[in-house]
Amino acid sequence: MKIIKKISNRIALILSLLLMVSCGLTGEEVARLAINEVSKSNDNLIIKEDQVELKKGDEIAFWSDMDYNYEGQISLKFKIEIIKNDEKLGVLEIDPTDKNITIGELKTSINGKTDWSFTGKNTELDIKEDGNYTFRGLLVASENSTLEINKAELVIKK
Repeated sequence: MKIIKKISNRIALILSLLLMVSCGLTGEEVARLAINEVSKSNDNLIIKEDQVELKKGDEIAFWSDMDYNYEGQISLKFKIEIIKNDEKLGVLEIDPTDKNITIGELKTSINGKTDWSFTGKNTELDIKEDGNYTFRGLLVASENSTLEINKAELVIKK
């Protein structure tokens, strides 16, 4: 019984250390746009937004947290409008599959049907000035009637 307790304590310690290390490597979440649906037309835009107070010199990273399935081919893109203190700075387009760090990816393709889930770091942005930043985003996709979005969220980390 003592051996099992020692082993479970060590496993708990290892898991705690891994969690602390992964948080340090991926950054602290400061905003999340839980879009979770494709905007199919200008009459039906699914827009989500969040605001973050940022300082000059901050570096933020955009991560995609995805879970979707489809048949054939599909192209997905987040379009993110960046606003600082009510002034539009520009639009950032992010392909969630274009990632330089991936966590927990699971992709299966059987008979033309693909199930794909992952969390991935897509890009970074250096903050040039202090301000209240608004990130307003939507998700667009190529035409594919088989696309099912279970989760499509853009996570902003600092």
